[in-house]
Amino acid sequence: MTQAFLRAGAFCAALSLCLSTLPATAHEDAPPAPEDGLRVSATDLPPLRADGHAPIGVMGEHRHKTGEVMLSYRFMHMDMQGNLIGDDNVSPTTIATTVPNRFFGAPGQPPTLRIVPTEMQMQMHMFGAMYAPNDRITLMAMLPYIEKKMDHITFQGGAGTNVLGGFRTSSEGWGDLKVSALIGLAERGTHKWHLNFGVSLPTGSTSERGTILAPNGARPNIRLPYAMQIGSGTYDLLPGITYSARSGDTAWGAQLSGVIRTGRNEGYRLGHEARLTGWASIQPKPWISLSGRIEAKTVGDISGRDSQIAGPVQTADPDNYGGDTITLFAGVNLVSQRGALRGHRLAAEIGVPIYQDLNGPQMETDWIASLGWQYAF
Repeated sequence: MTQAFLRAGAFCAALSLCLSTLPATAHEDAPPAPEDGLRVSATDLPPLRADGHAPIGVMGEHRHKTGEVMLSYRFMHMDMQGNLIGDDNVSPTTIATTVPNRFFGAPGQPPTLRIVPTEMQMQMHMFGAMYAPNDRITLMAMLPYIEKKMDHITFQGGAGTNVLGGFRTSSEGWGDLKVSALIGLAERGTHKWHLNFGVSLPTGSTSERGTILAPNGARPNIRLPYAMQIGSGTYDLLPGITYSARSGDTAWGAQLSGVIRTGRNEGYRLGHEARLTGWASIQPKPWISLSGRIEAKTVGDISGRDSQIAGPVQTADPDNYGGDTITLFAGVNLVSQRGALRGHRLAAEIGVPIYQDLNGPQMETDWIASLGWQYAF
């Protein structure tokens, strides 16, 4: 277990232990059942709680009641600029003149990395649905549409610091389909625990191509490196455990989750992942809650390699993937209380990494943002 993961783990554990000692107050979102022959008017319905859901960046954090369906949409944006080796910033010139090219010795391959990524943007449109066959189990499916763009600069020839030019590669498409079950473990008042267990299906492409600017001035069309592919190419297990609770206008929770890669695709397998997050929120009014969240994530490097991915660029090297990050988030949840929009939820969250220790050289994450809509019926 990495040092970064342990730091955030200690924080989340302390937060959950302290808050779990607070008295629980019951306050369900669902309206009371009307008595026979009586109808409940809109003004008689109890307020819905904005903190009934965790921050929008947390997946699979709540269950539903028997027969309930929830539809959701999330838009996520990640912006990356610059490069790190470990936790040290490194310039494009330093990479191009000092970092070895693992493919050196093959025809046309220079001794160092002469192509350097400088900026990357990733956007994801996540479509989700949840259904509860009973009060204990909620089923969930999520399908993303992913768009990626990466800017590079190319240094001329096999040595030196002369910049030949720049270029951009891009890819987009439907990603891997994820199906999960949320299984209730225990409840004590508003304190709830459930297991998360899912499978990621390899529906996303792993053969995206693009045109690059090579150090010799050529512009070949090649299979893009791993970071620009849309899917994992493997069936992956998605285990996890989630805790949530509230007292009065304060809510909190924690989730431990992972991605266990199985098999290989095109000769490689992406790194396993472990993620620990903890959050707390305050609800000044029933229709709005404000949240803070911390997340620690550790990702392994790539095992094996795709024989069609090679070149003097860091993203072609399977060893330059994975690492440890800690990110802080601030968010807001909104829920409509009346009329035709009652029950519709909007949420936003923005995050900034406070610690990154990457297997590098690797691009540094600047910020992450999520917007979401949810509606249960």
